[in-house]
Amino acid sequence: MNTVVTTSGEREREERQTPRWQTQAWLEPRLVVVTALALGGSLLAERFGASPELILLLNVLSYVAGGFFGAKGAIESLLKRRIDVDMLMVLAALGAATVDQWHEGAILLFLFSLSNVLQDYAIGRSRQAIKSLMKLYPNEAKVRRGEQVVTVTLDRIRVGEIVLIEPGERIPVDGIIHDGRSTVDESPITGESMPVEKMAGSKVFAGTLNQQGALDVRATGAAQDTVLARVIKMVEEAQDSKAPTERFLDRFEQIYAILILLGTGVFIVLPPALGLVDFSSNFYRAMVLMTVASPCALVISTPASFISAIASAARGGVLFKGGAYLEQLALVKAVAFDKTGTLTSGKPAVTDIVPAPGVTEDELIAVAAAGELRSEHPLAKAIVQMAQERELPLAEVNDFEAIMGRGVRATLGEHTVHIGSPTYMLEELHLPPELAEARTRLEGEGKTLMLVRRDDDWFGLIALADQVRPEAKAVIDQLHANNIQIVMLTGDNERVAQHIAGQLGIDHVHAGLMPEDKVGVIKHFETNHGATAMVGDGVNDAPGLATASVGIAMGAAGTDVALETADLVLMGDKLELIPYAIQMSKKARRVVWQNITFALGVIVMLIIGAFAIDLPLPLGVLGHEGSTVIVVLNGLIQLLLLPELMRRRALAA
Repeated sequence: MNTVVTTSGEREREERQTPRWQTQAWLEPRLVVVTALALGGSLLAERFGASPELILLLNVLSYVAGGFFGAKGAIESLLKRRIDVDMLMVLAALGAATVDQWHEGAILLFLFSLSNVLQDYAIGRSRQAIKSLMKLYPNEAKVRRGEQVVTVTLDRIRVGEIVLIEPGERIPVDGIIHDGRSTVDESPITGESMPVEKMAGSKVFAGTLNQQGALDVRATGAAQDTVLARVIKMVEEAQDSKAPTERFLDRFEQIYAILILLGTGVFIVLPPALGLVDFSSNFYRAMVLMTVASPCALVISTPASFISAIASAARGGVLFKGGAYLEQLALVKAVAFDKTGTLTSGKPAVTDIVPAPGVTEDELIAVAAAGELRSEHPLAKAIVQMAQERELPLAEVNDFEAIMGRGVRATLGEHTVHIGSPTYMLEELHLPPELAEARTRLEGEGKTLMLVRRDDDWFGLIALADQVRPEAKAVIDQLHANNIQIVMLTGDNERVAQHIAGQLGIDHVHAGLMPEDKVGVIKHFETNHGATAMVGDGVNDAPGLATASVGIAMGAAGTDVALETADLVLMGDKLELIPYAIQMSKKARRVVWQNITFALGVIVMLIIGAFAIDLPLPLGVLGHEGSTVIVVLNGLIQLLLLPELMRRRALAA
């Protein structure tokens, strides 16, 4: 019996994939291209003496294409009783057209709409993060109901029902194991680096991967109440609550636009009313005022600088998703690192080989690798890899048995080999003093142990652990040199976390964390220490990445949701690029304020010129557009030519 229904959550996800904002995201870039083509066509037509009708048509087309969304935004703001730069830009362009300066108006509209497109692109990309999380949910699950096993969709699973999980399947609900034994990969949810042994009474989470054994899981909550569902909700809320850095600029542009409009309006009406000047010449001067006061250079100064920095950073291996994150990174006072897959490789490797007396390291590894050769367990693969690296010959396996959650038994020629965890291997036996001392020491370092016996003799023990990235210590030292505190967040146990923190010189350690716990730690550091960046790679890191002032994802190893949720990505997993990214951020921020100061200074000078020396419109346009070119060039020179040298220094340090 198979029951298949479509859940309301699935319908909501389908709707989320085609939001209304996608229409603008698709159309606006194309209108920018149309604006540029129409503007270029108008200039060429005028140069080669085309008919006035054709020139007018091209000018009108450039205005309609370049000003469509600006006019739309201005109207929407008016309906909310607000006046913003959208309206000022449109009116400035119309004013330029009124005095037959169509090209200047079209350039204003083109630059303004282009900056909006570039900013909207990053925002639109980040909204796709939730789709990747949904891939962790299976479409349906097997549930035992009475004497039957039925297949149902996740929303039909009731609390208390027994869900049957086969080897290799993702667990669909949070629950308690009713029957069975297996190992479960919990890294997507908890960040636990090693597969976790599970048996009757153990808790399991939706979205985790059952590896070897069959499990009967009693559901403890509905699908919408699982840890994974909470991760999804936290990502959504964190993204929605992230206020854009343009809040201050929104307030500024409101005041600026009102002042310019009032000033221009008064200037058009008052002098002719007082009989000081005729209306026609005064209107021309008013349009000069409107044009030179238009904040084109001011508006383009920030995105132009950030676009240059973003392009340069991408060449150096750092992908920023927007100028706001580039600017914010310069302000971070602490960096929180996820442990597994970020500070460490995320894969177990052999760290210590302790043979019994009379046994060599190669003999121990050869016997253990031969016994584990048929096992799919990650620890077994690490031991086999060690034997391959040492080019050790492996005995033929005559018989093999995997003892679920405990170890393996294999027959190698005339010998029987047992390999397993201390809990399993020491149920009825005791280690000799040499191995017992090594066991205590290695377990104290947070390492996972595999004991090996051949026939009735102890052969030795092998220690395995997740390996610290070789570049991690240097990166942390560089961050410390910049007065940045280092925090480590992990789902691993305290002992493992403290051992790694000691190797790397980490300031603060938080172990045994669930995804919501990581969010709490980051909020604490934001409150008490200032802006905090988080570096992670897994689904369990997504809420933290979305909550932090700046979320940094590891590129090659990162899950889709981590890459989409993060504000910047380290391409190729180059952890050492974090100090470089911070340097780039600080440089970009300085250049932005240089450009803002310069743009405001030019606007003030041109406005004074319009009043004091009857500045003609061509000179006003030249000064206005010249300032725009200068701020763009300033960003290009400082943020495209110099950063390559900065990147090399960061990597060499």
